[in-house]
Amino acid sequence: MRHRIAPYTAVIVVLVVTWAISHDSIRIQQTARDLMGMKGLQQVLLPTILPSLKCDLSRRCPHDHFAMHVRSGAANVVGPKICFDGKIIMSHILNNVGPGLNIVIVNSETGAVDRCAYLNMINGVSEDILAYLKEIKSGEIVIVASFDEMTTKMTSEMRDIFVGMGSTLIQSVSYRDNWVFAGRGGIGMRSTFEKRAANNETSNIYEGWPKVVEVGGCFPRST
Repeated sequence: MRHRIAPYTAVIVVLVVTWAISHDSIRIQQTARDLMGMKGLQQVLLPTILPSLKCDLSRRCPHDHFAMHVRSGAANVVGPKICFDGKIIMSHILNNVGPGLNIVIVNSETGAVDRCAYLNMINGVSEDILAYLKEIKSGEIVIVASFDEMTTKMTSEMRDIFVGMGSTLIQSVSYRDNWVFAGRGGIGMRSTFEKRAANNETSNIYEGWPKVVEVGGCFPRST
């Protein structure tokens, strides 16, 4: 009897093993297809989910706004940084910054940088600095970052010009304070893009200089 049953048993075992292998093969193939499908989906979706953001902002700006980020210098060692519409316009690395006021003038309609410079407020000529500020046209976007010392050559007339651009802090900026600002030439509307860190022996981060200040966000294209 054992000799008659054995062949049938062998056949059953072979069928079971074949079914199991076939079942696992189908499952493995399906898993592979799922993984490949997920990979393909990621390749399609990632550029949409993780877009590049201009000037290191946390969100995209509306089409009628410009991305902007401005940071003051650190003591008299590391220069300031001004980024506008995704491009770094002035920075320590670009080697186009200097002591005093680092300033960028932008066309408010096109977003094109008209000019940039640093106004040496330590050894510069006050008349030349004032003349430069007076050349700023009404409506132009003005972005400013301090570095080192910015008040030695500062006059009340210069401060009034910045007030006319929308500054509310320039009148209180004093020796070795850090200051960043973005406004519009001759508009007089209060700007929300402004910060100041006062030079104070009890709160200074660096020896003789306060902490770095910075502002960023979406600046309206035009008034």
